[in-house]
Amino acid sequence: MDFGRLSDISRVDFTLPPNHPETLPLLQQSGSYLKPEVYVGLPVWVNKAWVGKYYPPKMPEKESLQWYAKQFNTIELNSTHYHIPSPDTIDRWRNVVPHGFKFCPKFPQLISHEAALRSTQDVTAAFCGAIAGLEDKLGSAFLQLPPYFAPKQLADLEAFLAFIPESIPVTVELRHEGWFTDNVANLELFEVLERYKVGTVLTDVAGRRDVLHMRLTTPSAMVRFVGNGLHPTDYTRIDAWVERLEEWFENGLRQLYFFVHEPDNTLAPELATYLIEKLNKVCGFDLKLPKKYVQPVQGELF
Repeated sequence: MDFGRLSDISRVDFTLPPNHPETLPLLQQSGSYLKPEVYVGLPVWVNKAWVGKYYPPKMPEKESLQWYAKQFNTIELNSTHYHIPSPDTIDRWRNVVPHGFKFCPKFPQLISHEAALRSTQDVTAAFCGAIAGLEDKLGSAFLQLPPYFAPKQLADLEAFLAFIPESIPVTVELRHEGWFTDNVANLELFEVLERYKVGTVLTDVAGRRDVLHMRLTTPSAMVRFVGNGLHPTDYTRIDAWVERLEEWFENGLRQLYFFVHEPDNTLAPELATYLIEKLNKVCGFDLKLPKKYVQPVQGELF
């Protein structure tokens, strides 16, 4: 993810912002939840550097998803931002991953960026119909709105959300600065999202700390975490997130999607592993840890 990325992070204050005043009350309304659903994943499943390390040596690229799904239980599905997958592709994805795996597809840029949500009923219906084919493997679709989608366009967002079938879970990522500086727009936005039971994406990135608004509108959280090449702050930031998530789980958070990004994502599995270890230790979970691939050694002949 290039959004908010900085070449020099030496002066960035990575302190995790406090909770939005409405976040804990919203979680508490959802009631206690003994076993939250926790999903940790990456933004891609193809990376040549993982072959022989997290995937078997000489693995054909077409088998990447199959092996990725043995390591992680969700994927930030960015390919859908560029084209709507065919039914055959959807069926193949659904069938190759195990029970409990979740795809989180991004809405097509034709809808979110080019049309800015206007007059998109046909393509939106096509997209929702396509991802519905993922069946129980469908997680939360996420709508990434561009930096030029401003608070004055809230009515367009509301009309768009009203069109989405209730069977399609949706979260929204906002980037225009006005959503975070205009208190009235902020209030109206979150009221709309709560009304339609639509979640928020919390993006933790060096160059745009304002988008980390810490406001949940459903008892589900989606975090897009952008690291900096396993810089020491990547780990301290994860520590802070785990502490905050523990608080949210204790107050009623029912579901978490946490996606780890790194430059070119080669190192993303390592930081994701650290996150899972910390969640298990601090929150008492028993999440499966990714394992580096160990090639079988042929026994010696005597």
